[in-house]
Amino acid sequence: LAGRMIAWSIELSEFEIRYESRGPLKAQCLADFVAELTPATTEEPQAWTLHVDGSSNSKGGGAGIILEGPNQITVEQSLKFGFKATNNQAEYEALLAGLRLARDLGARRVSCNSDSKLMVEQLSGTY
Repeated sequence: LAGRMIAWSIELSEFEIRYESRGPLKAQCLADFVAELTPATTEEPQAWTLHVDGSSNSKGGGAGIILEGPNQITVEQSLKFGFKATNNQAEYEALLAGLRLARDLGARRVSCNSDSKLMVEQLSGTY
């Protein structure tokens, strides 16, 4: 390869054309350009849907959780709290338990649904 480069250099020198090797900066620019324009091939993780509802009365509190995943996966769970809680606290406990369940099942994106206006507005930042 070096011999051919020398031969071409001699041939082109009569036209005042000189060969300059590509430096590492030019190679990096080319690599950056290719990386920037290459479309991402990673798929978005499929969203799981979490439905939660908590409740409380004088006898105690509890929660219901429904987690729907891809490929028709549905997990239902009911919880009875071993502590006294208000309705709002029960809603938050249900959400936390549902998110832990989703994490344990490998969910990377979760869409959460609740009938608690307070919790939804606090988490979305509108309250």
